[in-house]
Amino acid sequence: PAEKSYPMPLPLAGVDAVYVGRIRSDLADPNSLTFWCVSDQIRKGAALNAVQIAEYLLRNGHLG
Repeated sequence: PAEKSYPMPLPLAGVDAVYVGRIRSDLADPNSLTFWCVSDQIRKGAALNAVQIAEYLLRNGHLG
């Protein structure tokens, strides 16, 4: 936080990973967290997510 370095959308365009920063306790609920989540929504949300789910299902014997 002192360096004010957080994941931001523009530099992460075209990247597969999802980045999380600014993790804090939720002031409204002591059993919750709040955080800043950044990803390339077109890449991760549309295509890569489907591939990763299929890979998981294959690895764990859910697809034959």
